[in-house]
Amino acid sequence: MLIGKFDGIEIHRKEKIIYVNFLVQHRVISTCSVSGGLRDDLEGIANHQLCEPLGHNRKALLSIDKSPFAYLKSVCEKYGLNPQKTALLGTAANMNYAAIESQEYRGLQVVAISTGGVETNAGRAGDPANLYEKDGTFMSTQGQVDEPRGTINTILIINKELTHGAMVRSIVTASEAKAAALQELDVNSRYSCGQATGTGTDQVGIASRLTGEIPLTGAGKHTKLGELIGVTVKKSVKNTLALQDSLTPQSQRSATICLERFGIDKKSMKEQICSYLNKEVSKLFEKNFVPINRDSVTVAATSALVHLRDKIEWGILPENCLPEIFSSYGAQLSASISGKFERIDHYREALSREQMGICNHTFTNFICKSFALGFNEKWE
Repeated sequence: MLIGKFDGIEIHRKEKIIYVNFLVQHRVISTCSVSGGLRDDLEGIANHQLCEPLGHNRKALLSIDKSPFAYLKSVCEKYGLNPQKTALLGTAANMNYAAIESQEYRGLQVVAISTGGVETNAGRAGDPANLYEKDGTFMSTQGQVDEPRGTINTILIINKELTHGAMVRSIVTASEAKAAALQELDVNSRYSCGQATGTGTDQVGIASRLTGEIPLTGAGKHTKLGELIGVTVKKSVKNTLALQDSLTPQSQRSATICLERFGIDKKSMKEQICSYLNKEVSKLFEKNFVPINRDSVTVAATSALVHLRDKIEWGILPENCLPEIFSSYGAQLSASISGKFERIDHYREALSREQMGICNHTFTNFICKSFALGFNEKWE
């Protein structure tokens, strides 16, 4: 089915594939394992759902790494595409959740098509890796591990000709836009205590129309092309994650989500907080955890502590100031829960006697004590 038509291209969707058909010649740069790199002879770019995101271990998946061309050939033959002339991106994301965004400026048109899921595979650049490649074979560095699922794939179409260097630069700009989208959605890494910048399996395909005119040489943030790339990619990534994962700014308004990259979840957070409350108060807290956890002022105070903890880890704030910083902002968190902001000095004094630190357990334990301190006084 034709789902979009822009300058020099058509966008089609059928079953588990989205295909961009070039109506005129394009230059392509992509991460496709077979037709990847820089090419001027392709007929299109495709994005294919090869499995479900969770619990789907198809036999066909085993052949992708061993014989990527066989995978490309089988997909292209099924959908009537030329495997020699197609760049193929693979994903577990649903093609019906693809998001298309376009922007124009003075005849320059940029179209971004993104699919994505980050629930289980979001990561931060520099996180510990679990694969090592040698002699064409990937080996695990951590023994048997589950195959990670979750990928952000973006196809970007530009209706002007770009130099080879500008094609490469467009990948940089698109990658920054993707990272910005994840930052604004406050997506946590699943492999470290940092915020995610992407997933471990992200792919991209970028096409620029070969017009025969003087090619564009810049795709960085100072150029209008770079701006259009940034806007379209960021919007399309956000929109597809809203569809695939129900991941929105509203869904991320949660103290637990702020803290989950430090190894805590709703269950363990409730248990930890309740351990500092008497039996009657802990039952009340447990029954009302959801609205407390999503309260805007509480989330703001939790977020402030998380960000300050990051600043200390990054070396921006000196660790020797940690007691004053944590006790002050922990008191703000306690007051946001109790509603008794006139008690901030009391909360600060009480929290100053607690153990503080940036290691995951110590940090989350301090947060939980701040929660308990505030809720214990809420109905007094």
